Amino acid sequence: MIDLTENNKQQTISKPIKINGIGLHSGVMVSMKLVPANADFGIKFYRTDLDKNNIVEAVWSNVSNTNLCTTVSNNFGTSVSTVEHLMSALSGLHIDNLKIEIDGPEVPIMDGSSKDFVNVLEMIPIKILNKKRKVINIKSNIKVTNNDSYVELRPNKQFSIDFEIDFPSKLISKQSCQLQLINGNYKSDIASARTFGFEKDVDTLRNNGLALGGSLENAVVIGENKILNKEGLRFKDEFVRHKILDSIGDLYLAGSPIKGYFFGNKSGHYLNNLLLRTLFSDSKNYEYI
Repeated sequence: MIDLTENNKQQTISKPIKINGIGLHSGVMVSMKLVPANADFGIKFYRTDLDKNNIVEAVWSNVSNTNLCTTVSNNFGTSVSTVEHLMSALSGLHIDNLKIEIDGPEVPIMDGSSKDFVNVLEMIPIKILNKKRKVINIKSNIKVTNNDSYVELRPNKQFSIDFEIDFPSKLISKQSCQLQLINGNYKSDIASARTFGFEKDVDTLRNNGLALGGSLENAVVIGENKILNKEGLRFKDEFVRHKILDSIGDLYLAGSPIKGYFFGNKSGHYLNNLLLRTLFSDSKNYEYI
């Protein structure tokens, strides 16, 4: 991993990589191919199972659904869901440009974290491109709220993230975590934190066509009195670390890395996207550097 302060050039990967896995919500097996891309290409999904109108750019303005995951769609209704863990890995590894060929409507969930994406991406060299990276410098304090949840961005010298959660479960309760993403600590501190859910909600989710691919292999499942995964937790505060992982992925839909301080309180995909929409609604809020 390369620290933003050490390298100001755009990056891609040096050769294609194939990834296969099941979709968390669809329960369908998906094949995905990550392909190098030129400078200023950005990150785009190509639905290879469709003959036309199959390109979906991974940007905040294309977010069409934030129910339990982040979904991006194009103007023709073509969509790709559960993009946040892959986007988080790309952000953590500072990959600016990538073509993602995918043969279904959902990014594979892998083990429920972004660790598998990071490991695969680190198996091949990063390619540094001969074009400077654009960074979004936050100039104003921005805050959006929804009931007792809120997220905010403030000016800061680097990207740092602070998150608090509070669940009515004694196995989670209140957790908080603050990180500055420097010196490659995304991989050690965030990448392996898994998505989570409650055992009591599983039947309802599946009856609504959600979590059809979910299992103890790709999610932490919380029972009334214990964690159902035999291996237990990877961090004692794995739940809040996963919320940070999600937020890093959602914020990377800004189209460039953000230089600023992010705070999230009991929030999720909806508020993360609303924060970006609010940020870009006024050019006084930010500048490209």
